[in-house]
Amino acid sequence: MPDELIEIEEARRLVLERASPLAAEPVPLRDALGRVLAVEVGAADPVPGFDNSAMDGFAVRAADTASAPVTLQVVDESRAGRPAERAVRAGEAILISTGAMVPEGADSVVRVEDTSSRDGSVEVGVTVEPGGNVRRAGEDVRRGQSVIPPGTVLGAAELGVIASVGRGAAECTRRPRVYVLTTGDELHEPGEPLRPGGIRNSNAHSVPALVEASGAEVAEVETVADDPSATRSAIERALDADVVVICGGVSVGEHDHVRAALAELGVQEAFWGVALRPGKPTSFGVHDSGALMFGLPGNPVSAMVTFLLLARPAIDALLGAGTERRRATAMLDEEYAKKPGRAHAVRCRLELRDDGWHARTTGEQGSHVLTSMLGADALALIPTDSGTVPAGQRVEIELLA
Repeated sequence: MPDELIEIEEARRLVLERASPLAAEPVPLRDALGRVLAVEVGAADPVPGFDNSAMDGFAVRAADTASAPVTLQVVDESRAGRPAERAVRAGEAILISTGAMVPEGADSVVRVEDTSSRDGSVEVGVTVEPGGNVRRAGEDVRRGQSVIPPGTVLGAAELGVIASVGRGAAECTRRPRVYVLTTGDELHEPGEPLRPGGIRNSNAHSVPALVEASGAEVAEVETVADDPSATRSAIERALDADVVVICGGVSVGEHDHVRAALAELGVQEAFWGVALRPGKPTSFGVHDSGALMFGLPGNPVSAMVTFLLLARPAIDALLGAGTERRRATAMLDEEYAKKPGRAHAVRCRLELRDDGWHARTTGEQGSHVLTSMLGADALALIPTDSGTVPAGQRVEIELLA
């Protein structure tokens, strides 16, 4: 590894300055959950589009109720989707349902609970103010108003609002295609018998899952042996993806062939080696095709941590989503032993209290202890120059969800 390791925040900056939003595409609303909006959504018409009743009751002229109790003649009905056919005149009322259009001439609605009906008339027992129980046109959204900005991750509420302004589709950023390559002679798929020295290929399952959870598409998952030619060929096949994530083979051992293969294929290396534990042997570069190339460590925790801290922000940037929305702070509720020299990404469970997030480690933090990711809500980021962190100190965290 190089003598000068890059700081994780500098590595993140170099990644993000090379990641720009992809093109937009129309996505039907029923398929748009979790997608990232590429363009602003505005309202061509007001929402609601007409004055409507907030209650079941009677549409009246407020002035006619000034001397309540008063008896009014019921002359029509306004139902949801079926407005009344005539206006309200002095001394009249129109039966109205919640959400139904307030008829012309009426300026308020009296609740059905405040009335009693008999023989085509209604007795109103209370005085109502003009505008009472009426939802005005445009009260939710005004005509021409911007309702959702670009870069928003679309959830249930956003989809409902987009539908309410009459859009059947949303212009969303194209999802990045990510090629995942795992390397190593020792790797075996689950269910296969293990040869001596073999291990299960957990990265081929955890990393693609992180890709999908980040909002990208898995273009392919491939495993390649520790062979220079095979490694080069596999990486070359991946170059039509937007992002290539290579797990393993990025260090300085005799059988680590990834860095040489990337150089042979014309990848411009931005950095190699990060002052991070776990995740020191991490590299990043860009191919002439525009593909973002991440070389991640083969250790399963290191692969997940470096993906979350570097590749996931790149995917966010390609989607046009905010890259800092996952950052927060938390109070560390236990001492964390550390020596200066490298930043630490500590797997933590979070608890929300009155004074904010509180964090505790998930246990043993070795890069080979994949179970340390179980139940983890965040990575506590302990700076390079920091020593042991006492209990009660607030630290920066990267939220995992």
